[in-house]
Amino acid sequence: DNPNLPTQPEEICKAAIECYEAGAAVVHLHMRDEQDNATMRFDIFEKTVNLIRATGCPVVLNLTSSGGQGFGWDERIRPFKELKPEMASFDAGTMNWLNKVVFMNEPEFLERCGKAMIEANVKPEVELFDVGMLTTAEYYIKKGILETPTHFQLCLGAAGGMGATTDNLLYLVNKLPENCTWSAFGIGKGANEILLSTLALGGNIRVGLEDNVFYNKGGLAESNAQYVERAKRVVEEFGKKAATPDEAREILQLKTR
Repeated sequence: DNPNLPTQPEEICKAAIECYEAGAAVVHLHMRDEQDNATMRFDIFEKTVNLIRATGCPVVLNLTSSGGQGFGWDERIRPFKELKPEMASFDAGTMNWLNKVVFMNEPEFLERCGKAMIEANVKPEVELFDVGMLTTAEYYIKKGILETPTHFQLCLGAAGGMGATTDNLLYLVNKLPENCTWSAFGIGKGANEILLSTLALGGNIRVGLEDNVFYNKGGLAESNAQYVERAKRVVEEFGKKAATPDEAREILQLKTR
């Protein structure tokens, strides 16, 4: 829905560097095939990750483990298992996605995914679309399938999940376990409300074209970096500063390699 979305490896590499230069510490990556359809093809992940790494850009890489609908478990796990980024997403439950399809994250897959992340020294970005997913994540923490300190991504505004409101954000934040880190984003009209509320609550911020098509009402975003630039300005006006990649590694307690 936005022609400025980077979809091919060279475009994604360029966008990742632009986001880093604009102030991002972490880049979260999804892939498209040659026809711009969502894919979990390992060769495309490999090419994109290698392009970014070859530039020497120090940004933290965070690969998706979902990437769309209908992909096999091994397809979803292989990119982070073999490419060993510092982070990868872990969607903590199944949900009705955008009132259209079922986003499947079966218990057996989640156990296999969590164990594979531990083996690969990859930190999970535990994505929560509703409070039930937090309960699921806490279960896997108790079982040792998710390690602590855990990092949670509060995903608000997706149809089928919790709405992008400050009330919902505060409810989730108040239920997070102690000694965790968290970030949040809002989809749609609640995007800027969640950005500001997250900052006020001491959380970390995620922005970008995966989550929003428009920069402001009626105006398409020009790039991922445009979102990062605004987030950095807001952070600085608040009297704080955007973390560097190395500071983010320390905050997130990422494992050294």
